Amino acid sequence: MAIQKVEIIKEFDFSVEKLYSFLSEHENLEKIFPLTSIKRVSDGIESRNGVGSSRKIRVLFGFPFIETITSVIENKVIEYRITEGSPLKDHIGKMEFSTLPGGGCKLQYTIEFEGKFPLIGEIVKILLDRGIRDGLNGLQL
Repeated sequence: MAIQKVEIIKEFDFSVEKLYSFLSEHENLEKIFPLTSIKRVSDGIESRNGVGSSRKIRVLFGFPFIETITSVIENKVIEYRITEGSPLKDHIGKMEFSTLPGGGCKLQYTIEFEGKFPLIGEIVKILLDRGIRDGLNGLQL
């Protein structure tokens, strides 16, 4: 099965600090992931949303899975992996934040994964890409 990649680059009118602060809170991700329930499982080792923090995600009526934060550079990077459940394997998500020269900020959001079963990866890729784009387009802070 092939590695799937979702890459979204989006510019916002607000600061990196404001966007980072919002997206680093696990529960806030429900606003950009449609039809999804997200609950915090644990806080991070050194900070609430830092390395080791985790969230339980359930899409529609599917089986829940756990994502765990693996790397954080405040106002720059959030990286996570699926660590339990899911029909995906080798799932890595990375949000990279940068300030734009004229003000505002840019988010580069990349997710790579493989499906554990035929066609799962391709279907999830389409749904993730469309859902995240729609969610980010409607984001107001």
